[in-house]
Amino acid sequence: MDRQMDIYDLLYRLGVTANYTGFFHIALGVQLCMERPERLLLVTKCLYPDIARRYRTSWKAVERNIRAVGALVWERNRPLLEQLAGYPLTGRPSSAQLLAILTYSLLSRCAGPPPAEQSEPDGAELEGGPFPLPHAGKKRSV
Repeated sequence: MDRQMDIYDLLYRLGVTANYTGFFHIALGVQLCMERPERLLLVTKCLYPDIARRYRTSWKAVERNIRAVGALVWERNRPLLEQLAGYPLTGRPSSAQLLAILTYSLLSRCAGPPPAEQSEPDGAELEGGPFPLPHAGKKRSV
């Protein structure tokens, strides 16, 4: 089964169906984050605009639709969401948190390491890890 079908299957299990616009927005967002997990660091600046371009809408509409999906999941299948998160959730996760939970739950089920790790040369994890932060590798002036 390919990644897109895995994402769709997970969303259906969480109670989200394809008649919600946010279904496709979050599915693409998870797919993009699975390809490059560092996108989760800049969802508003990078991820939402990329999804918006694909669906010819605004980044604000993308965030709103993903937020609506989050509310739906929270209402319909909170136990599965908490199982995917790996800890009890004290409140509804933000859109970015929901994307992170879904992305990492799917990545953890994959047989191999995420694509970012496969292409890293030996020792690269010492410089910034497989998911470097934006400031990794830059020298700070004191």
